[in-house]
Amino acid sequence: MTRKKIEILGTGCPKCKSLEAATRQAVESLGIEAEIIKVDKMADIVARGVMVTPAIAIDGQIKSSGRVLSSREVEELLR
Repeated sequence: MTRKKIEILGTGCPKCKSLEAATRQAVESLGIEAEIIKVDKMADIVARGVMVTPAIAIDGQIKSSGRVLSSREVEELLR
């Protein structure tokens, strides 16, 4: 399996931190290799087409925005 590139897009708000924690838990639970990157500059977030944070991108594609996913939901996105 190839290493996943996961981006958490958000300005560091509590919801963004919760999404990051759920993502780390999902990666650990699945036992996959992943690089988790925090994107916190608003200009970079908007340039990706995200208008509501937090958002998650996997391998360059926005998969969710505007809500905190559970670790189980993140696992489903990573499968």
